Parts: sequence; C-alpha cells; structure tokens
Amino acid sequence: MIKKSTSRLDLKLFKILDRKILWPFYKIFFCSLLIVSFFYLMPIMINYSKNKTFVFKNNSKEILAYTLENGGENKENEETILDENDLLKDIFSLNDLETDTVRLNASTIKQLFEDTNYSLEDVREKKLVKPVALTLLPAEIKMIENTKKRKDFFIQIILPLILKENNNIRLDRKRLFSIINKSNNTKLEKKWLEKKYKQYGIPSKELSILKIRMDEIPVSLAIAQAAKETGWGTSRFAQEGNALFGQWTWSGEGLKPKDADKSKGHKVMKFNVLQASVRAYQRNLNTHSSYKNLRKARAELRDKGLPLDSLLLVKFLDHYAETGEKYVEVLQKIIKQNNLKDFDDARLLPSSIKLESLI
Repeated sequence: MIKKSTSRLDLKLFKILDRKILWPFYKIFFCSLLIVSFFYLMPIMINYSKNKTFVFKNNSKEILAYTLENGGENKENEETILDENDLLKDIFSLNDLETDTVRLNASTIKQLFEDTNYSLEDVREKKLVKPVALTLLPAEIKMIENTKKRKDFFIQIILPLILKENNNIRLDRKRLFSIINKSNNTKLEKKWLEKKYKQYGIPSKELSILKIRMDEIPVSLAIAQAAKETGWGTSRFAQEGNALFGQWTWSGEGLKPKDADKSKGHKVMKFNVLQASVRAYQRNLNTHSSYKNLRKARAELRDKGLPLDSLLLVKFLDHYAETGEKYVEVLQKIIKQNNLKDFDDARLLPSSIKLESLI
C-alpha cells in the first residue's frame, strides 16, 4: 500500500513539473503563430478597406488605346503582355491614311443612296447591300427631326462599313480553315499565321485560340452599339472624331470628354475614317479579356451550326460600359425596337471576284 501511494504521488509530481517545463514553449508557439497571422492578414484587410467601395471596374476599352508613350505595350488580363502596335498595326495604317475626302452633307448622301437604289426596305427584302463606303458622318444628321428617318439614315451609312469588316474576317477565317486542314503549310501560309497571331494577341500561337478569336460580330449587335455610343450619329465624338464605339486613348490624338475624371486623363479615340473605328471595335471584342465569354458563346454557336444570335451574345457585353447590366438591356431594346436582326444575314454586294462566293 505504501509503494502504491508513493508511485501515484510521483506521477502527479511529474505531471506538474512537465507542465511547468513545457508551458513556456506553448506560449512561444502560440505567440509566434499570432504574430505571423497578423502580418499575413493585415495587408489583405488594408487592401480590402481601400477597395471595398469599387463594386465595378470597367477597363474594357483600354486595350485599344493609343499608348504610344509606353512603347505600345499593354497587359491583357487574359494571358500575357501584348504589344498594342501588333494588335492595331492595320488599324493604325488605316487611321493614318491621308485623305482629301470632303465631308458630304446629308442631302448629297441621300441623293447618292437614291442614285444607287440603296434603301433599307430593299435590304430587308433582298439581303443585299450596296458597297457605298462613306468616310465621314454628315453634320446635318442631328438636324433630321424625324426620329425614324434619322435612325434609318445612320444605319444606311454604317451598314456597308460593318459588312466590309465582317467580309475581311470571313475571308481570313476561310484561309485559316484551309491552313488547318493541310498537313504541311507553305512559307507564305506560315508568315500569314505569324501576322494573325500578333493581330489577335496570341503569343502562344495556338490555332484553337485563333479560330475562336478570328470571327465576325453580328451586324445587329454592331449597329446597336454604334447607335448607343453615338446617339445615332449625333454625338460630338462621332461628328468630330469618327468615333462610333467610344474607345479610349491616352495619347495626344483624341477628344476629351467634358465630364471626364481628371485623374484618369483618358480621351475618346479619334479616327480619320469611319472604317478604322469599325475595325478597332471588332478587334476589341475579339481580343480583350473582358469579352472572353462572348467569344466562347460565339464558338459554341459555331460548333452547333447555329447563326450568331446578337440577343444571346449581347448578354456578355456587361463590361463594355460602367452601367453593366443596364447597358445590356438598352442594347437589347435597340435591337428589338429597330428590327436590327433583319440585317444579320445581309451581304455586301461584291466589289471584287473573291467576294462573290461569300454571298
């Protein structure tokens, strides 16, 4: 009995000593853990507190800015660093064209449309558009009081320009599929591919990505966005800078918005010809990371053999403007109220033999 009680006493004493010896180590461990956690979480909490008020950030127009001051380099969120000069080389050249074109007045343009038998009623019925390419918007368009006539006049002006750019993409896409279906490619074909990889911002040189990006924008969607961004051709940006889609620039070439935030310092990109504005717009939707889901949805429609539905694809343009979903709703309303889908299957009358097979 004495031995048993003594052993119990020794065990209790050992536990007490064990706690006294190890307790400082426990304290050091937990204190260290708290300190490390504090310095890890504090920057995150500070960053959150600074940015919690910014619910929506729109930078989707920035990719097509003339960032000449930084050598044309810009980071695309989707993959890697892209060279804007590669993305926009053909647009730069088109925009820099020296033109002595005189701005035609509205009455002269209307007469031109009549002389060439170009009317929207005829287009809706026959699905063929006369290749009347104007370089500037008439100043008098804002003076047309009849809303329907003003809208129709604006559509007549930009419709051939949109179809022309879609034709260019369609021809490129046809050539791309021809290259993909060949086991060996010529030096000329490889050189063309290199050019297109740069043009569509694909440094990885993935044919699958190029196939998705090199595709058309539905005509009704392009018309709706041009109408919204320019007030059907009446805005200052459209009149003074041929800016149909409100893209931004940080260089000297552009128009300063009257209510622009001074800290941003951006301007609306200015174009010498309307065609350059349309091409820049299509390149924007086909390369910018904000429209990755639009391109994915478009590719899925292609794979299913379905037409490109503007009312479906427009849902992925909520990052085009700071109004987000409201912007999408406005575009849907414009498409429906003005029956713009009537023009989705329209074709531009060929000005060359190579386009005849596309009609």
